[in-house]
Amino acid sequence: RAALADAPTAPSTADADMTRRSTPPLKKSDFEVLSEFRHQLRRFLHFSEQAVQAEGITPLQYLLLLHIKGFPGREWATVGELAERMVSVHHGTVALVNRCEALGRVRREPAPEDKRQVGIHLTEQGEIVLARLAALHRAGFKVAVVTNQSGVGRGLYDGAALAKIHRHMRASERAARGERA
Repeated sequence: RAALADAPTAPSTADADMTRRSTPPLKKSDFEVLSEFRHQLRRFLHFSEQAVQAEGITPLQYLLLLHIKGFPGREWATVGELAERMVSVHHGTVALVNRCEALGRVRREPAPEDKRQVGIHLTEQGEIVLARLAALHRAGFKVAVVTNQSGVGRGLYDGAALAKIHRHMRASERAARGERA
């Protein structure tokens, strides 16, 4: 519950009133940039959902594996730490760990420094699944980043450069899936 107390919350009406008084009104171009950002974010998330489901796992299972491997400073994390990173409740994260453990993707071990804590570790199978999906996600993320409208609008990329980048990214995605070019 402590982690949830520190989580960002939606702005209140008072916050919105203060924002209106202290900043100039948004212009059409501001809405276009926000819309494009949300569009690219949603495209990436949709790509992610499809990629993980094609691998036979759920998006939440992928996030759990990713947060275990990506936990700062060590190769494991506690359920509480994972719940915080996933912006989830403790018991929901326990249920997710249970499902991943039953699938052979994670294992529980006593923490080295404090045997009262339990560390969640990736199994070899979890490492393999995560490595494949992370490679696809990195390629998908690069596509989303370089295709943003503001990058094109500022002249960072022209149509030919974007087409070349997209061809390279699609080839990288196919290679990461083990497909031929």
